[in-house]
Amino acid sequence: MFLTISTTGTHERPATDLGFLLHKHPDKAQTYPTSHGIAHVLYPEASAERCTAALLLEIDPVALVRRGKGKGRGGAPDAAFAQYVNDRPYAASSLLAVALSTVFKSALRGVCAARPERVAEPLPLRIEVPAVPARGGAELVRALFGPLGWTTVDVRPVVLDETFPAWGDSRYVQLVLEGELRLVDALRQLYVLLPVLDDAKHYWVAPDEVEKLLRAGEGWLAGHPERQLITNRYLNRRWSLTREATERLELVRLAEADDIGVEAIDNAVDDPAPGEESDAAEKTEKAEKSVSLADQRREAILTALRDAGAATVLDLGCGQGQLVQALLKDVRFSKVVGVDVSVRALTVAARRLKTERMSERQAERVALIQGSLTYTDKRLKGYDAAVLSEVIEHLDLPRLPALEYAVFGTARPATVVVTTPNVEYNVRWETLPAGHVRHRDHRFEWTRAEFRAWADAVASRHGYAVRYVPVGPDDPEVGPPTQMGVFTMAATDTTKHTKKKEEKAA
Repeated sequence: MFLTISTTGTHERPATDLGFLLHKHPDKAQTYPTSHGIAHVLYPEASAERCTAALLLEIDPVALVRRGKGKGRGGAPDAAFAQYVNDRPYAASSLLAVALSTVFKSALRGVCAARPERVAEPLPLRIEVPAVPARGGAELVRALFGPLGWTTVDVRPVVLDETFPAWGDSRYVQLVLEGELRLVDALRQLYVLLPVLDDAKHYWVAPDEVEKLLRAGEGWLAGHPERQLITNRYLNRRWSLTREATERLELVRLAEADDIGVEAIDNAVDDPAPGEESDAAEKTEKAEKSVSLADQRREAILTALRDAGAATVLDLGCGQGQLVQALLKDVRFSKVVGVDVSVRALTVAARRLKTERMSERQAERVALIQGSLTYTDKRLKGYDAAVLSEVIEHLDLPRLPALEYAVFGTARPATVVVTTPNVEYNVRWETLPAGHVRHRDHRFEWTRAEFRAWADAVASRHGYAVRYVPVGPDDPEVGPPTQMGVFTMAATDTTKHTKKKEEKAA
C-alpha cells in the first residue's frame, strides 16, 4: 500500500520545506508501528527544486485477521476470498487513512512551528496512489476530488488482466492529483475519501467518528456536492451517526453562506445551567405559562389559521416547539411541520412533543426539519398556511428579501401569519431600559407604521392581501405589544394553489 506526495520549489522557497510540514526529515527513512503493520516514510528525491515524500504501509495479514477475526466488525471486506488472501495489503483503504493520521498527525492538524507561514500557503502538489479501490468507478473518483480545487484528477482504471482485455476493468484505479492546495487540506481529503471510495472500514465505526469526519472535513465537506454520499459511506451507513453529521454539516454550510459563525445560527436555545439539561424544555414551558402575552399570541395565531380553514401548517422558525404543540392539540390541523435552523432547538422541540412516544397516527401529523428560512426549499411547498411567529426580527434587515422570496415567492402557502414586536409598546415595559430591544438577538423592532409598510409591499409584490390584528392589550397611545399580519393569497392564485395541492395528493 503506497502513496507519494510531491511538490516543487525554488532556492528561495525550497521544495524540501515539505519535510518541515510533514515533520519528517528528508535525509532519513523512518518507521512507525501501526495496529496492523509497519508504516515507512522515505524521500525518493529531495532538492530545492523538487521533493517527494513516500508513505509505504506494510500490512501484516495475520494481525489483520486476528484483530478483525476475519469477518464482521473490523474484518476484511473481501473475506470470501479467504482470510489470508485479500486486497488489504495492496489497495489504499481505511488502513492507509489511519496510517496517514498516525504518521502525519501534526501535518493533519496544520501545525508547523518551524515554517508556520508555509502551512497557510497553497503548494504545487502532486499526489499519486497506484491502487485505489473505487466502488463507483472512475466517475465517482472524479466527482469526489473534482470540486476540491485540484486542476488535474487523473483516474486510470486498472484492467483485470492485460492478457484478456475482454474481461474489462477491475474496481481499482490509479489516481493522480495535481493542483495548488494547502498540504493540510490535501491530507484531510485523502483521510476522508480513501475509505469512502473503498466503501469499507477495517474497524468498528463508533460515535467519535462523527467528530473525526467534521475535523477532517473542515473547510470543504459542508459545501461538497457529494456530501451525503461521503457522510453515509464514511460512517458505514450508521443512520444515527449519519443524521448527526448531516445536521451539523448543514449548520456549517449555512454559516459559511452567511459569513457568520455556527454559534450565531444555532442560538435558538439558551444554554441551561449545569445539571439542568434534562428538564430544560419543561422549565421553559413552566416559565412561559406565566407570560400571558405568549399565550395570547399563540391563541391569536390559532384563530387566524382556523378562520382561514388551514389543515396543513408550517411553523417557520419553530424554536422549541411551543406553537407546534398547540397546533397538534387541535384535530383540525392534519399536518404540522416545524422548521428551524437550530439543531438544538429541534432537539428540545422533539423532547417537548415526546415524538419518540407518539402513537403512529399522531406521529404522521408532525414533522420537525432543519432548514434556513432565507433559502428556497422545495419541502415547504404545498401547505395551506405558514407561520412566522417572532421570527423576522431575528434576521438582519438585508436578509429579509431572501426570506420574503423563499416564503411568499416560492413556498406560497395560501395563508401566512406574521407576528413581530411593536417597538412603540416598549415604553410600557417597566423592566426594559430605554432604547433596548426585548431580546438580545433581535436585530430590529418595528413601529406599527414600519411593519405595515413592509407587509403592504410584500403583499403587493406576491399577490396577497394583508390585514392587521392587534395581539395583547391595545394601548390607545402606543398600540399592542405584538403586531400581527395575516396574509391571504389572491383568489386566482388560491385556485392555482388548490389545484397544485390536489395534484400533489393524487
